[in-house]
Amino acid sequence: MSTTEKAQEIQAEEPQGSSTAAELKRSITIDTLHNDEAVKVLANYTGPETWDQKEEKRLVKHIDRRLLPILCTTYGIALFGLRDDLALEIGNRYSFSAAIFYLGFIAGAYPAVLMAQRFPIERVAAGIVCVWGVCLMCSAACHNYQSFYAQRFFLGFLESGISPMCMLVVGQFYKKDEQALRMGAWYCCTGYVSIVAPLINYGLGHIHGAYSPWRYMYLVAGAITIIWSAVILFFMPPDPIRARCLNERERYIAVARLRVNNSGVRNTHFKKEQVFELLVDVKFWVVFAMAFLIMIANGPVSSFTPIIIAGFGYNTLNSLLLVMPAGAIIGSIELGAAYAAYKIPKARAYIVFVCQLSTILASLLLWLLPRDARGGLLYGVFTLASFGGGYAVLMGMQIANTAGYTKRSVSSSGMFVGYCLGNFVGPLLFKRKDAPSYGPGFLGVVVTSAAAAALALVYRLLCVYENKKRDKAGTLEAFEHAYEDDLTDIKVNPITYPHPSSAAALSNQPQLPVFHTGILLPLALSFPYRTIACQGTSPDADMSTISA
Repeated sequence: MSTTEKAQEIQAEEPQGSSTAAELKRSITIDTLHNDEAVKVLANYTGPETWDQKEEKRLVKHIDRRLLPILCTTYGIALFGLRDDLALEIGNRYSFSAAIFYLGFIAGAYPAVLMAQRFPIERVAAGIVCVWGVCLMCSAACHNYQSFYAQRFFLGFLESGISPMCMLVVGQFYKKDEQALRMGAWYCCTGYVSIVAPLINYGLGHIHGAYSPWRYMYLVAGAITIIWSAVILFFMPPDPIRARCLNERERYIAVARLRVNNSGVRNTHFKKEQVFELLVDVKFWVVFAMAFLIMIANGPVSSFTPIIIAGFGYNTLNSLLLVMPAGAIIGSIELGAAYAAYKIPKARAYIVFVCQLSTILASLLLWLLPRDARGGLLYGVFTLASFGGGYAVLMGMQIANTAGYTKRSVSSSGMFVGYCLGNFVGPLLFKRKDAPSYGPGFLGVVVTSAAAAALALVYRLLCVYENKKRDKAGTLEAFEHAYEDDLTDIKVNPITYPHPSSAAALSNQPQLPVFHTGILLPLALSFPYRTIACQGTSPDADMSTISA
């Protein structure tokens, strides 16, 4: 039966109040042609077909405890001062060693996501992390800048798929209004890991052995990363359908409650038509441009913060220690931005805008203040990465407004290509000859951050326009079959969607389960890894409305 025929069939049925699980189940048997595996779970379930708010809240907390510590810990590796040992202090070699990492990232992003769609995502992630750990340990064998460039490229190539995979995993377990805090929780590890990593690097930096201190850092980081790959393989729940930590009842609820997302759970079939649709979607290209512009500011943060602090007169090891409060502040900003996006309806574009303004202010302070104004300069260092909060929110806007499993997968990778391009360009703006103020580099950050802030408002206007166009069309709901047929947001968008009350009625669920704060405990143990990752609509937003 075609999608059009199904929509006509739905039009002939007058809604009779709340949808029951039995009604949903009957609708599921209409079509299994599109191969979303969630359909089979719902169709084969024979137990009680309703659940209450308390039961769903317990389930979400259970998923939080099993999934989020793994996503949080699988995040981040820091680059220590290697300039003198590998002759990276000559010219712009240090800048390029930071930039080339993201060339590898670009090269590996799409292949990794295609593998994650075709094969079990936990096996793909574990394999990548294991090889990545080996590659980290091999970094200690580099004896010149050319070999280190090659090593950095392959590290980026291997890391490239982790962030999109984390985004997909969160999208497969949580409703849109639950995704914000979960994405923010693991993304904020970018900052919180920086609290612990400098302490360990400080200790390793005092080793006076046969090798340079930075080599020990890579050996330790690589060994821990290899061990962690086994944890991912055996303990990470890949999706509600195959999660071993869920019983049959929990699996049914976990799958059925996600119908409000209109995006399916797992589909191993790559659909070219969804890729073509993505390429002509203006919203995607605006997000791509924003990711590129925002991440140019990450150049001085990810690779130059200790160097910039050292320019204030501190030695290398003390500069590492001063990164710690910066990490705490940045992590809190990222988590706070995600929380604000969840709590404040229709404010996500504005949150991105405000975060960019904070980055602009920090850049101006670092650029224009005299070097003896340490208080103002440290404030600039500590708040420069405010863009991270905006980027966490941006990821949420993209994935929440994209339906269709293939389209969602490719759009996540596409956004990270923009992320990588920005990270590639950013370090190249900071040249050794411009130290210690790095004026041209910070000027570039100011300009690109301002452009990203403007695009955030443009994105909001696009969403408002498309919502008005959808409302004006005023046709019938196709909510259920959008989920089963793996329809994209553009194919569903001309159809009138249910409001929050009817969406919630599909499963008698609460509007938002309480966030389980215990998941942040593993952050204290998660020092040197890094892999990457989004959020959903605000609690009172229309679940199918394009939101910003």
